[in-house]
Amino acid sequence: MADVGFRLDRPDADTLALSGALTFATAAVALERAGAALDDGAQTRLDLGDVAAADSAGLACVLALLARARRAGRALAVANLPAHLRALARVCDVEALLGAA
Repeated sequence: MADVGFRLDRPDADTLALSGALTFATAAVALERAGAALDDGAQTRLDLGDVAAADSAGLACVLALLARARRAGRALAVANLPAHLRALARVCDVEALLGAA
């Protein structure tokens, strides 16, 4: 499969990790792949520590993953939210939805 600018990993049974770019160019594929991984697993953490670039589409992808887990009755906590993504969430007034400390 071609490199789409982001990577999806499962470093342990509880964690789904996204890395690379979450942008208009990658968000739809990231949402599709990460959503399928969430549906197939029991992850409780979404690790974003290695997300190097993000825009509003990437932020929407993260929020959609959290909503998907919530609809399935699962809690999914954001871990290692990068400063640039936190700043974007703050500007968009959705930082509280991320639930990240």
